[in-house]
Amino acid sequence: MKNSRMTLQDIADLAGLNKMTVSRYLRDPNQVSQRSRTLIARIMEENNYIPNRAPEILLNARSKTFGVLIPSFRNLIFADVLAGIESVTSAHQYQTLIANYEYDPEREEREVLNLLSYNIDGLILTGKQHTERMMQYLRASGIPVAELMDLSENPMDIQVGFDNEKAAFEMTQAFIDSGKRNIAYFGSMDDPRDISRFRGTQAALAPHGLSAWHLAPKSISSITLGRQMFLQLMRDRPQTNAIFCTNDDLAVGVLLECQAQQRNIPKDIAIAGFHGLEIGRARLQKIASVVTPRYEMGKVAAELLLMRLGGKDTPESVNLGYQIYYGDTL
Repeated sequence: MKNSRMTLQDIADLAGLNKMTVSRYLRDPNQVSQRSRTLIARIMEENNYIPNRAPEILLNARSKTFGVLIPSFRNLIFADVLAGIESVTSAHQYQTLIANYEYDPEREEREVLNLLSYNIDGLILTGKQHTERMMQYLRASGIPVAELMDLSENPMDIQVGFDNEKAAFEMTQAFIDSGKRNIAYFGSMDDPRDISRFRGTQAALAPHGLSAWHLAPKSISSITLGRQMFLQLMRDRPQTNAIFCTNDDLAVGVLLECQAQQRNIPKDIAIAGFHGLEIGRARLQKIASVVTPRYEMGKVAAELLLMRLGGKDTPESVNLGYQIYYGDTL
């Protein structure tokens, strides 16, 4: 039997169940018994049946879809965020529509409007720098929205993250405690999270009468970019003896160039990154880093959206914290 002609009643008849049981299964398999789940799944598989969600969507029922906006597919940190989101959505038969906006608020606005046209049930954003027009779209939509990766005093709706400024303050303090005074801060896109971390760095240095040398090329972070920034730094500020990078891939680039120049790490130059990526611990010298709970952020955000859709109260802000990893480079 071709799936394009198969109805819920057909599935029910073949499975020896009633149509309502099949309908409940398609909305949420956990609503029916294990025996019914097994029977319906087998009948659907044998007949290549693909559920048609369009009638539900046209009736303003839920699409069982979340939209997700990330700033770049090239930034390694968001793979863990997406995995955390998917761990929840897949368990609840939800789908995700994922778009990226290359750190461009105007493009983010267009992508959000596009996602809203698919009648998404909720939206997960990985930044807090939005156009006013985009905010108006979201307020008019009435759907729950979760912002990840940072915390602010006035969240749009739900926020799940950690304090970037405080984390940078603590890592910079570790540089100071180790005797480093000539510190550079390597940003990348100079986005709000970059800027928050630089503020934390400056706040730690200020009581000592110090200031960090700030480089922010407005480019996606990468190992190659880290090497290039280090070479520029050594030309402009050869006295630098500590470098704090906004991402671990930059820090790996710095470490590789230091090793190529046979510099003693951390005696000559201490290095720290951010996010605790696996790439930073894959070498003999493990890079110091702020370890962030990226998987957990995605997971908690998806859980909170489902709670909100289920009519439950949710916290406005969830601080998941971070850990300072001292590694071998500090």
